[in-house]
Amino acid sequence: MARKYVLRSDSTPSRTTSPIAYEEELNEAQRQAATFLEGPLLVVAGAGTGKTRTLVYRVARLIERGIDPRSILLLTFTRRAAEEMLRRASLLTDSRCERVAGGTFHSFGNMVLRQYGQLLGLAPSFTIMDRSDSEDVIQLLRAQMGLDSREKRFPRKQTIAEIHSLARNKQVPLPEIVERDYPHLADFLEELSTIAERYQIYKREKSLLDYDDLLTSLRDLLDAHEDLRRRLSERFRFIMVDEYQDTNRLQSDIVRRLAFTHENVMAVGDDAQSIYSFRGANFRNIMDFPNQFPGTTIIALEENYRSTQPILRLTNEIITRASERYDKTLFSSKSEGEVPVLVQAESEQTQSRFVCQRVLELREEGVPLWDMAVLFRSSFHSFDLEIELARHDIPFVKRGGFQFMETAHVKDLLAHLRVVSNPRDAVSWSRVLMLLEGVGPQMSRKLIDQMLAEADPGQALKQIETRGRAKQGLKTLAQVMGECAERARPADMAQYLMQYYLPILKRKHADDYPKRLRDLEHFQEITERYQSIERLLSDMALDPPSASVDEALPVDPDEGPLVLSTVHSAKGLEWHSVFVIWALEGRFPSYYNTNSLEELEEERRLLYVAATRAKENLFFAYPARVYDRSLGMVFSRPSQFIDGISEDLLEPMSLVHEDWYYSQL
Repeated sequence: MARKYVLRSDSTPSRTTSPIAYEEELNEAQRQAATFLEGPLLVVAGAGTGKTRTLVYRVARLIERGIDPRSILLLTFTRRAAEEMLRRASLLTDSRCERVAGGTFHSFGNMVLRQYGQLLGLAPSFTIMDRSDSEDVIQLLRAQMGLDSREKRFPRKQTIAEIHSLARNKQVPLPEIVERDYPHLADFLEELSTIAERYQIYKREKSLLDYDDLLTSLRDLLDAHEDLRRRLSERFRFIMVDEYQDTNRLQSDIVRRLAFTHENVMAVGDDAQSIYSFRGANFRNIMDFPNQFPGTTIIALEENYRSTQPILRLTNEIITRASERYDKTLFSSKSEGEVPVLVQAESEQTQSRFVCQRVLELREEGVPLWDMAVLFRSSFHSFDLEIELARHDIPFVKRGGFQFMETAHVKDLLAHLRVVSNPRDAVSWSRVLMLLEGVGPQMSRKLIDQMLAEADPGQALKQIETRGRAKQGLKTLAQVMGECAERARPADMAQYLMQYYLPILKRKHADDYPKRLRDLEHFQEITERYQSIERLLSDMALDPPSASVDEALPVDPDEGPLVLSTVHSAKGLEWHSVFVIWALEGRFPSYYNTNSLEELEEERRLLYVAATRAKENLFFAYPARVYDRSLGMVFSRPSQFIDGISEDLLEPMSLVHEDWYYSQL
């Protein structure tokens, strides 16, 4: 008789686990947060205090106590963050953690709307548009209204999309957004409102949702159907939200609705790192959490595992001056270290020379280039430094620019896959058709109207008759899309489409198509992970990979590169040595962000985030003389956020030229 081997079900622990030693693995504040079970909890997690570790152990604690993992909802700002937390929790307990619902607000909204969206009249096969797709729809509506031919220039599609998105995420009427943030566009308010209305109608008719719809539709669904709201609330009895200071009003509303039967919400975040209001994030969410959930327990994580105590003394001083905050004082067991430095340079070029020289010195001392970063308030602040780095042959990478999924060639391939999944996706059809020789915007709109008038747009494409250069292209496209639709696996579809797209790629991007082809091959590898085209397209829209192939290649640690980054892009990262340049009044804070106390306080938090990225060395630098368009060359002063701080906390340093220095000896 054959020996039997038993395969466990997902709900059975994969191994015999010993009780987790929370007292040994966590500090006291972390342990209190991780072992907290019932009721609302706000964890105010200072920079570098191990908030992720705390969340991981909280998941493990709930599982250890016998909580059904399917009743736990972990909401993060990237899918990868949720996956990593659950992976680490599994190492502490067992495979039951894999059944925890974890992901972003948008992916959670996508999941719920696919299941229950029909209650709002949504078809389960709706297509998710990314920001570029939304802008294309707005451009189409703009053209239909004749707003692309006015002598007085109408706002660009990107600006219109931004205004609409802000209004929806902040839950503020569109006229108020225009009045407050875009007063120079007040004359176009009526047209902007009309576009917003037509945009909503267009999406509804074409079974399209944008990112904002995933949140607004989820909130509307929970509001309109109490039975479903109760069912979801009773299903997800333990809700955890990471980076709560970065949530917008919509996300806060969703959390309150999901928790209305139990209020078991653990919000983790740092009020001092709330810096994304331009994306709709609401500082009030974390500050008002105890009012929204009466009886909230507040636990502050203050032991920092990143920075030396001298750096923390300075960062504590910077944030202590904030007008509103939660009380916490960061401390570290690394009591010794260099005092942060405030460097006064005579000019921007001198500032750049200092950074280059100090970077090379630190590299000689054993600090690799990749463990150093230069941070700045705005992207253009690094232009002079980039020139100086090139002169010194110092390799660097600048955070910003086009992301992988935003590149034209990847979006082209995705558009073909989208129309296979949703043949009524007019936005993707427009992109696909415009790739053909002889097809311009006018012909594209005409062809789409003809196709969507039929029950089967793909079949209708085969029967369209046209003349000129477009004739053969349309015939080939119809054949390709038909063949592609017959393939089951996304990888097979992508491989077939790449053969068709390669000549187009060479024609459109003759100067750099080999690099772009590597990106498409990278995308091809990604598709191999999927069995469902719908899942692939949802993931690409909700949580796309960010690096191109060239950027993803490993770098020799001895060669760099040095990191240049805006502070917004640096949040969550850390380096051995950090340089914050242009730390002067008018640049940090920016002149444009001092119109209100709220804006000014966010600028303070932004500088705090920059300073808390440093582990061992922290340098603030500013040019003493700057050029003003109206006044010419003027003297500057340090940022008000660090001006006047004791020299014991921030050591002043002036730069002198070598010839002068030695002449004085």
